[in-house]
Amino acid sequence: MSELLSQLITPEIQMAFTVVVVLLVILYILSIVWVARDAYLRGTYWYVWGIVALVPLVGVIAYCLLRPPLLLIDRDEQELEVALKQRQLMHYGECANCGYPVEADYVLCPNCHQRLKNLCSHCGHALEPSWTVCPYCASPVAGQRQARRAPQVQAQQRAPRPQRSE
Repeated sequence: MSELLSQLITPEIQMAFTVVVVLLVILYILSIVWVARDAYLRGTYWYVWGIVALVPLVGVIAYCLLRPPLLLIDRDEQELEVALKQRQLMHYGECANCGYPVEADYVLCPNCHQRLKNLCSHCGHALEPSWTVCPYCASPVAGQRQARRAPQVQAQQRAPRPQRSE
């Protein structure tokens, strides 16, 4: 039997078997390094996953099934994109009447034609309803100025006037 075995295991087969074993050991070590590095880049406990990866084949498969879906850099980039989109949306508003999205400088809602802002009579810029003066040309807003003076005039008319003594 040993004679038959010695005829089958030639030096060439022994060399091929040694090469295969060395390649498998290198692949095993590289898989542990890959798991630890990938876990580090994904923001998890890389040393724990490195220990799990020491279990041949099962550790690497477990990591591939349970690892976070995004790298830490990709997650940060997504958060920045969301923040940028929110910042861009701040330039927009909603129509108070129908809820349609409108830009900050719209005077009328394109959906329901509700007046959103007043126009300056001198320069034509869109003005907020609460403004009493146009910030672009410094001219007073026609309807707002009179409306603000009216309560003061009414209060003065209602207050009793002191009489002069002669």
